[in-house]
Amino acid sequence: MRWSKTLHTTLRDEPQEAEIASHKLLIRAGYVRRVSGGLYTFTPFGVRVLRKVENIVREEMNRAGAHEILMPALQPIELWNISGRASQMGASMFSLKDRQNRTMVLGPTHEEVVTDYIAHEISSYRQLPCTVYQIQTKFRDEIRPRFGLMRAKEFIMKDAYSFDVSMEAADISYKAMYDAYVRIFERCGLDAKAVEADTGNIGGSHSHEFMVLAPSGEDGIINCSGCGYSANQERAERNTSGSEFSTKNGEPEDVPTPGARTVEEAAQAVGVSPEQIVKSLVYLADGKPVLAIVQGTREINECKLRRVLGCSILELADDETTVKHAGPVGSLGPAGVNLPIYADTGLKGARDVVTGANKEGFHTRHVSIEDSVTVKAWVDIATVVAGDNCPKCKEELSVQRGIEVGHVFKLGTKYSEVFDASFLSAERTSNVMVMGCYGIGVTRTMQAVIEQNFDENGIVWPASVSPYQVTLLELDAKKDENCRIVTENLEKELEENGIDVFVDDRDERPGVKFKDADLIGCTVRVVVGKRALEKGGVEVHIRKTGETRIIPLADVIPAIKKALAE
Repeated sequence: MRWSKTLHTTLRDEPQEAEIASHKLLIRAGYVRRVSGGLYTFTPFGVRVLRKVENIVREEMNRAGAHEILMPALQPIELWNISGRASQMGASMFSLKDRQNRTMVLGPTHEEVVTDYIAHEISSYRQLPCTVYQIQTKFRDEIRPRFGLMRAKEFIMKDAYSFDVSMEAADISYKAMYDAYVRIFERCGLDAKAVEADTGNIGGSHSHEFMVLAPSGEDGIINCSGCGYSANQERAERNTSGSEFSTKNGEPEDVPTPGARTVEEAAQAVGVSPEQIVKSLVYLADGKPVLAIVQGTREINECKLRRVLGCSILELADDETTVKHAGPVGSLGPAGVNLPIYADTGLKGARDVVTGANKEGFHTRHVSIEDSVTVKAWVDIATVVAGDNCPKCKEELSVQRGIEVGHVFKLGTKYSEVFDASFLSAERTSNVMVMGCYGIGVTRTMQAVIEQNFDENGIVWPASVSPYQVTLLELDAKKDENCRIVTENLEKELEENGIDVFVDDRDERPGVKFKDADLIGCTVRVVVGKRALEKGGVEVHIRKTGETRIIPLADVIPAIKKALAE
């Protein structure tokens, strides 16, 4: 392919709407163009990278024994009503009416459709195990689309679904997909880490996220260097043995704290550190109020709380609801509140702490939680932070940032039960299939590769997903016929050896061509110019290492093959 025959353009200035490096480079290097918030057109170069990522995914899915299918993006709402997820997804799901006035949705995922399909196709244990997958466009109405392809309203995802006869068999399918994901991300040139994760509204008993480590990542990853424990911050646990509080005994005493609504303001008014304050918040769990309490300097982890409560929808109560069911906002405390109270395990044994007094403008000090509060359950509901102790070996935990590129779930029978996806066993008894589901954000993976592979000059594509493996720069062609002939011969020879090549044949200054080649980021750059030819070869530059050498023409193809294989 030659530049003069393409639509390709690059930009010198950074796009104003782009916030992180990979987003800026996608636009500047000409891989995508913004249509509106969360919507992008992929250029011919962008499509080439996208297809290479898809092909890696497809090859590894097939290698793992999965069968490719294609389901409709448009789905009837009735399927989502059967699973109960229509209300869970809420406004994040695009919906519309067809001409018969039936409600349809644009699929954010396909558990409902695939389970309904399999329920009608499989009837015997002899047809199991079975894993199917598709690579298809998904739609989610993000509140705030950002970071380019990382959080978009329309994106391409590979979603796979396994169906098995038992939990033990499902574990084997889960492991096969887990291993396939490891291979996929390695082949894409990514440093990805599998961590324990929350199952969210997908459901199921267990899941792992595959995270690409990057400072720009939206997710926190908790790590233990002692035992290797690793989890998404939404899921991570901590060791809470040993009280962090005073062991003093004192009589509870109300203290005026006029105007104090935050932890810091209450601590200052009472004359204690913020660590001694107990934070109390009212939540609505599927519409029913509950009270959650945690140490004042910690945040309540709503994912953990939702799992503890077993609810589909968890939301923080507004001020009016809080006052109605518990007490005044800013002075709310757990003592005497007629609500189910869920206390973080870090408060176990807490004495001499300060809580809201449930009287406007007052807090109570010298409180013993276990003596003064009727706790329904002691549960781990705090967000883990750096410096907490590992739940397994008690070593200190650290935090990294990461980008989620893949997620694998053990679904169990959540969907197969409601869609009657059952089979006859060898004993002729009817059993419900056990499911797993497995997603990879293909477009997100494409951008994540850039986030881990760039420098001050532009993108540094791994050979496996580079739009073209070689950029061939034609210099001095108008001044020297030999340059043109060598370029054409080298282009032909590369293609005959199965190496995809992009020829920059523009009538531009060498400096412009060099800058664009670095910005676009193809794995190998080959320069055909008069000076190099006079030295007996062409200039070969490895984008990743920066190594540049003059290679004799007879040795160019072997040298390029070696560079692409490294």
